[in-house]
Amino acid sequence: MNNYIVILGAGESGTGAAILAKKKGFDVFVSDAGKIKDKYKNQLNTHDIAWEEDTHSVDKILSANLIIKSPGIADKTQIIKDIKTNKIAIISEIEFASRYTNATKICITGTNGKTTTTLLTYHILKNAGLNVGLAGNVGLSFARQVAENDHDFYVIELSSFQLDYMFEFKADIAVLLNITPDHLDRYNYVFQNYIDSKFRIIQNQTAEDHFIFSSDDNIINQELNKRNVFSQKYPISVYKTITGMGGYLDNNKILITTTKNLFNMEQEKLALEGKHNTTNSLAAGIVSNILEIKKDNIRDCLANFKGVEHRLENLQDINGVHFVNDSKATNVNSVWYALECMKNKVILIMGGVDKGNDYSEIMDLIRQKVKTIVAMGTDNQPIIAAFKNMVEIIETNNIKDAVKSAFLLATPGETVLLSPACASFDLFENYEDRGNKFKEEVRKLA
Repeated sequence: MNNYIVILGAGESGTGAAILAKKKGFDVFVSDAGKIKDKYKNQLNTHDIAWEEDTHSVDKILSANLIIKSPGIADKTQIIKDIKTNKIAIISEIEFASRYTNATKICITGTNGKTTTTLLTYHILKNAGLNVGLAGNVGLSFARQVAENDHDFYVIELSSFQLDYMFEFKADIAVLLNITPDHLDRYNYVFQNYIDSKFRIIQNQTAEDHFIFSSDDNIINQELNKRNVFSQKYPISVYKTITGMGGYLDNNKILITTTKNLFNMEQEKLALEGKHNTTNSLAAGIVSNILEIKKDNIRDCLANFKGVEHRLENLQDINGVHFVNDSKATNVNSVWYALECMKNKVILIMGGVDKGNDYSEIMDLIRQKVKTIVAMGTDNQPIIAAFKNMVEIIETNNIKDAVKSAFLLATPGETVLLSPACASFDLFENYEDRGNKFKEEVRKLA
């Protein structure tokens, strides 16, 4: 059967891909090694799509002409090894969906800040009246939107896992915010493999396309010296002047230059605080200028954007102690950004599934800003080993004890910051579950 597609994973990405494939006349089978949520079962049934859960039927899968793989499935799993042995093509849902739309695609990646930048960019485009969809790691799946309500523009947040299985896809506007070690367990603990994955954001770009990147990031600068980039380049910086096209911070103003527009705005009017967020605002501002959105629209949106849940989310003050939820900080560089924003002494709740973290990056900030670390996880040894000679460390293995301990250790004027630096899967379903449970426990203190 030339039109037989198997989709591995039945979350938002896989279900969306299945709906699009069915609409395009493919014979579709969805296989998930775990449980499928009821809402996705119902959607698959509504579209008359065959599915299985808690197993992979190897014969059915290996008779496919094409496999669409959900990003959470690692290459080291046996089924992926079997598929590769049988030389069956594997692509991502993003790659598949892109074959069926002529929309302008704004694609955003980076180790940190990509969700914030994606949502901020979408906020500006939506408020400007563009027919725009939000896809990738946020919003509804790209494939589902192409199938059911195709847009003229898409703002797409892309993880390295999605980029790995994108081949013919091309971003019209690509944004690369930063690259620091993350997910190295998925890249054979070779940083260059992860770097190469991130740089797939500019594959297939031509001189008609646009590439926005942080020139403050040493890894990106090193890689650009080794690579041919055919698209128009827009460096951004919060530390130095950018001549030509790009954006930078100068005397507490952001300045942006594109071939279409000049744009400026006072930094203090930006909704998002911190230097890393100024980078995010610059990136979104350049995208918007390239698309010729009115300057007043851009300024209004940069000033009124509400931020991202679980990313430096200010919660409340209890007895003078401030609580911040940064559960989305699943790597060390994210914690660096969080600590950089903190103005008062911090009781830092961190820990979870360590992905081979190198904590040296945050040691100076830990010394300067952290009073106590509350280590929360089933295995706290990596954190204890890294910081035992630096600050007091309290061990807990659940969120309730972590929040209570942090509150007891804090004095008025200090901040309790949940910024874990680790994945959440030892104690929680995901970082959202971790953040929500943190918020629940904080509310109980009030």
